[in-house]
Amino acid sequence: METVKGDQASMTKNLKVKGSPENEAFYTYLNYINNKQAEAAPYRKVVQDSTISEKKKKDAKAKLKEIDVTVKDYKANFMEKNKDKFVTKVLATSEEPEIPEVPKNEKGEENIYFARNYYMSHFWDGTDFSDERLLRTPVLHNKIEKYMTKLTVQHPDSIAASADILVDKAKANKEVFKYIVHYITNNYEKSNVMGMDGVFVHMAQKYYMTGQAHWVDSTQLAKISERANKLAPILVGKVTPNVILQDTTEKNWHNLHQLQADYTVLYFWDPGCGHCKKETPKLKKLYDELQGRGESIEVFAVCTELETKDWKKYIRENDLNWINVSDNPEINQNAVNYLQYTTIKSLNFRDTYDIYSTPRVFLLDKDKKIIAKRLGIDQLGDLLDKLLKQDKKKK
Repeated sequence: METVKGDQASMTKNLKVKGSPENEAFYTYLNYINNKQAEAAPYRKVVQDSTISEKKKKDAKAKLKEIDVTVKDYKANFMEKNKDKFVTKVLATSEEPEIPEVPKNEKGEENIYFARNYYMSHFWDGTDFSDERLLRTPVLHNKIEKYMTKLTVQHPDSIAASADILVDKAKANKEVFKYIVHYITNNYEKSNVMGMDGVFVHMAQKYYMTGQAHWVDSTQLAKISERANKLAPILVGKVTPNVILQDTTEKNWHNLHQLQADYTVLYFWDPGCGHCKKETPKLKKLYDELQGRGESIEVFAVCTELETKDWKKYIRENDLNWINVSDNPEINQNAVNYLQYTTIKSLNFRDTYDIYSTPRVFLLDKDKKIIAKRLGIDQLGDLLDKLLKQDKKKK
């Protein structure tokens, strides 16, 4: 049964509306719901009371079901009687799909995904996306939020697919389209959940960079496009851009893509960074433990500072026995010629990897695809432990 908060119920009880058929119908409906809520309240208390007998609870549940049927009938009749009014559109938008009996196959087996798939595919049946007035009610926003965060599997690809379904429906109205595209894009651009930047990139590339975002000016569009283009190559699941730099000897070159390991930790750090000083010893401990167990894991540590004196000193004093490279311009200025590469992004890794703070951690698989990023070392350790256990089960 629909619920109305107590303060709202008391406020509408004695309210009289004149000269507004829309509000008159709306408050008539609210008052009916309030009365039914009051009627149902004693039975709910019985059901929730652990000291009451099961028989009384059963009777109370029957009464609640009876009231619920009455409310549903009233609502259906109300909407039919007031189908030309906006309040009916609001009520229709708030409707939940009623799932029919699950069909069975020839063997008498039920499809375990039927209920969820039916609910998802009929979730928007009562919503009129052509009516922008719904934007001025909480109903549409709340329903969008539920669809995107509760009903959709929280994986970037699934979220992007749901976003496309929703945006396609929103094309029925210019303002509704604007609201939904902006809401989803902005929400996932700001998300701190790993991998959700993929949803932002999807929205930017599909709706902004194709000229469909009619509300943004050229300056805004340029910023969104630049951000999406920067993030696109370093999304989870992508093969990471290559890094080819020299180590502390200033003689040996190390190519990230040629590194042989089941897992590689790409670690951007600065020996003078306070947070790096806390995380680097943790990474050192984790690396030594995994190496000691014979795990196929490497650390490719890239110093983000141009001055190498403190970097070399820190490496020596802390015995950082992994691959340590730097982009000191005096060392690497002839990198392209030396390595016979026509294009190389290692000289601009800060921009390529969106390094605006340190440390930055990327976990790569054996093919140098990004498994995870923006991890703390504690999180990295937990994830690697899980992945290594999974690998052992497969063997």
